[in-house]
Amino acid sequence: MNVVDHLAKISSENPQKAAYIFNGMSRTYEQFNGAVTSFAAHLSEMGVQKGDHVALLLGNCPEFVIGLYGALRAGATVIPINPAFTGDEIGYILNNGDVKTVIALDSLAPLVEKLLPSLPRIQHVVITDTREVSYELNNPFLKTFTSMLDDISDIPEFPNIDEEDVAVILYTSGTTGKPKGAMLTHKNIYSNAKDTANYLRMTNEDRTIATLPMFHVFCLTVALNAPLINGGTIIIVPKFSPGEIFRLVREYEATIFAGVPTMYNFLYQFPEGSPEHLASLRLCVSGGASLPLALLENFENKFNVVISEGYGLSEASPVTCFNPLDRPRKPGSIGKSILNVDNKVVNELGEELPPGEIGELIVRGPNVMKGYYNMPGNTAAAIRNGWLHTGDLAKMDEEGYFYIVDRKKDLIIVGGYNVYPREIEEVLYNHPGVIEAAVVGIPDSDYGEAVACFIVAKNQALTEAGIKSYCGAHLAKYKLPKIIHFIDELPKNSSGKILRRALREQLLEA
Repeated sequence: MNVVDHLAKISSENPQKAAYIFNGMSRTYEQFNGAVTSFAAHLSEMGVQKGDHVALLLGNCPEFVIGLYGALRAGATVIPINPAFTGDEIGYILNNGDVKTVIALDSLAPLVEKLLPSLPRIQHVVITDTREVSYELNNPFLKTFTSMLDDISDIPEFPNIDEEDVAVILYTSGTTGKPKGAMLTHKNIYSNAKDTANYLRMTNEDRTIATLPMFHVFCLTVALNAPLINGGTIIIVPKFSPGEIFRLVREYEATIFAGVPTMYNFLYQFPEGSPEHLASLRLCVSGGASLPLALLENFENKFNVVISEGYGLSEASPVTCFNPLDRPRKPGSIGKSILNVDNKVVNELGEELPPGEIGELIVRGPNVMKGYYNMPGNTAAAIRNGWLHTGDLAKMDEEGYFYIVDRKKDLIIVGGYNVYPREIEEVLYNHPGVIEAAVVGIPDSDYGEAVACFIVAKNQALTEAGIKSYCGAHLAKYKLPKIIHFIDELPKNSSGKILRRALREQLLEA
């Protein structure tokens, strides 16, 4: 079974049930499944074949959900991309991911057109037509999203999908700098959505708020695939806004909200928010970063709703742990292993450690990725003897609850998004006025962490404003440095390695 076949099954069993709601508009499972079939048929008619790579440059909207399921039904592999990325970042993924078809927001049409000459593999471009302004790309294969939903008289026979076929490639930055494409199979995607839904006791009566970005694996599984697998309804929210969340939860009597700690902080701080607004919620889910204990307790006390913390990573589709719902959850813990997934803490030799001892968290299960796209060396380093090595330090208690002690080395989490120092440093090193640069994360009251950079400049002509402007042209907004320090020399050890911890401590002591 896979998510698209399961969608067809739900559609036949309960055709008039609402699949999603967007901007006050509701679409049934029958309508949703029909749109997916039409979209897939048009892709096939365009020449998209099994295994071809289709990129989604879309935010939270029905087009994302239809495009995702439609491409999968056509047998294609989907590559979701953050539409807020810069041209450099988008171009890298489209090129590295061997993308042949791009489905993009109409607002991104000029950017796509600019990138096309450097992307000879692109054969088709589908642009949403949600604005009054129309764009004409210099591409003979341009189509509008609406035209892809037109009825086709003869629906083609779609290719058979094997559970080991790659369904989605999620680009996730690593400590080596450039993003790596984690290949998730249909088995990975389906099993994790199903096991997460069952673990969180999702039913067809649940109405889930989908305000996390759909191009991110957290939303993709927990707030999109998992609810749909159980025949529930997702409420698609284009952009997170505390006032809008309170309104939508109350208006549609939503039962599940999934968010990152930053969102919970904004909801808690929102002056007009009251327990009545969230009275229908039976469950709040938190992930993406550690939820501060004070925030968890304050939020639960104010709104009288339980937050269940979990853990996951793109390479595991992503969920591996959640606090169980059938017993009191443990604040500060990421919970226990979900159904069909094994977690354990090991030492440097790969030996399992007893409860209470700190080591690396490793994961095994049907949710673990096939590997990194075109990166066999990285795959071999990440998956050893069937276990995915997360690089995160953790410990387990006597009852099997896991606790993250530290994150991957040097990783910065800004509002739930992973930011890797080397990626920013590579941009800085390309600046003609920069001799050396180092990037670290520092605590931030609003977003959990913020980016700070230390720069050794060639001369005093280099300014903070100039660096921020330069970074803004090459990096997504959430990756931009908040603090910039000019320094005469970066601290290094005897082998010449930059001592990031010393830089971070310098900032925290200031």
